[in-house]
Amino acid sequence: MTVRTLSPDNMFQPVPYHHVAVGTGTRHVHVAGQISRDGDANLIATGDLAGQVAQVLRNTARGLAGAGATFADVVRLRFFLTNSTPDMFGEWMAGIESVREELGLPSPLPPLSAIGVDFLFEPDVVVELEAYAILD
Repeated sequence: MTVRTLSPDNMFQPVPYHHVAVGTGTRHVHVAGQISRDGDANLIATGDLAGQVAQVLRNTARGLAGAGATFADVVRLRFFLTNSTPDMFGEWMAGIESVREELGLPSPLPPLSAIGVDFLFEPDVVVELEAYAILD
């Protein structure tokens, strides 16, 4: 396995992700920011954060698969959330949990950041996701 995740003692716990990922492979896979659009560019889950989170994870899985990777190879996820507030966390996690089994998302997740932004490039897009993976 090219990626090992861990959460060292004395780091903030519990969190739904590992704090550290160590990649030992030689091929780096970078999946560009994915938004909640299907293959025909239709916006999915307008106004529904959980639905958009599920779709960006599905799109990210497709991008990873295209490079021969899965979420098991991911060393970092970076979510961008528009107009984020602490009360959005439950709906954001619900979107992740709704596709955990379908996409084989590890539990805990690899290291991640959820970054609040004022807006993304389209007004109906409320979440964007970037992924970084390492392969042999």
